Amino acid sequence: MSVPGLENVIASETAISYLDVEKEEIVLRGYDLIVLANNVTYLDIAGLLLDGELPTPEERHSLEVKIKSECGLPRNIQAIFQLLPKQANMMDVLRTGVSALASYDEELDDRSKDANKRKAIRLLAKVPQIVANGFQAINNQPLIEPRKELSYTANFLYMITGNVPSRMEEEVFDQSLIAYSEHELPNSTFAARVIASTQSDLYGALTGAIASLKGTLHGGANEAVMHMLLEAQTEDDLERLMQKKLSQKERIMGFGHRVYMRKADPRALLMKEALVNLAAVKNAKELYDRCVIGEQVMKREKNLYPNLDYYAAPVFHLLGIPIDLFTPVFLAARTIGISAHVMEQHGNNRLFRPRVLYNGPRNLHPPTKQ
Repeated sequence: MSVPGLENVIASETAISYLDVEKEEIVLRGYDLIVLANNVTYLDIAGLLLDGELPTPEERHSLEVKIKSECGLPRNIQAIFQLLPKQANMMDVLRTGVSALASYDEELDDRSKDANKRKAIRLLAKVPQIVANGFQAINNQPLIEPRKELSYTANFLYMITGNVPSRMEEEVFDQSLIAYSEHELPNSTFAARVIASTQSDLYGALTGAIASLKGTLHGGANEAVMHMLLEAQTEDDLERLMQKKLSQKERIMGFGHRVYMRKADPRALLMKEALVNLAAVKNAKELYDRCVIGEQVMKREKNLYPNLDYYAAPVFHLLGIPIDLFTPVFLAARTIGISAHVMEQHGNNRLFRPRVLYNGPRNLHPPTKQ
């Protein structure tokens, strides 16, 4: 018996995270992700995912020092960005950058836990710069180098926008990174674990995850949401636009989730609250009100709830992040979660080798030779 899409098939055992649909809780190493997002920083989450325990303040500081020491891209990587066509998709730019970066890691083929942890830290340091500099290169903009006096999160946002964020902007962006950091076994993480199960390296697994996340049925929903919100200039415009899409049987991105189904995505509620605060500071209450109208339309017409992407999109927009970078930022945040899964896979590995249910013809005979 086949299971299309492997829906509800248990493919891995993990101690990293779990989506408890009934309790509407995202469990991260035993903690509720939303509680974590309201009490700790993204670097705390990174430490938790890498080591299995929340770091002490001293351990978090040590992790940040290690990340800052790994900041900066090889000049040849930046040169590669300059050679890419200007119409390149940013996920392709990101995939190319991460793949090329692998060749510069002297520990590339060391799959021990300690070596993988060091590689994960290097990726934490460099993927945000690949996101920012890749975008700047293909848009003929000056490359913005990291500023080591800034925090990890503030520096990431600074490299994208060129502006040092306010404390509030930094805190909101940090929460969004936490929200995207880890989410059990979506397609991209599964792809990474499948690749890692061949004993391939962390960079290869992350490159495969990026390719997976590029697909419109996985990543990209936050970008589609923002385009829809900008196309509709008013609340009434948005309702008309959504009704038109629904009447034409079009999928409206940002709603529903394969796992949550008819349950609310707790991360969406987190970003909705962040949007309230950010919109107040940015004088953008109308954008928030428009989002609420869209949420009401989908609840009324389809009984669907918003997922993380629906409210993360306007948050990213108000933070000054270009729409083309919404999905790359998602991947940058998820890099630590994917790294944890690759480390876990390497630590207790079995090669993925599923079978198929064949439904093609049998007993055909080729024509005889003339």
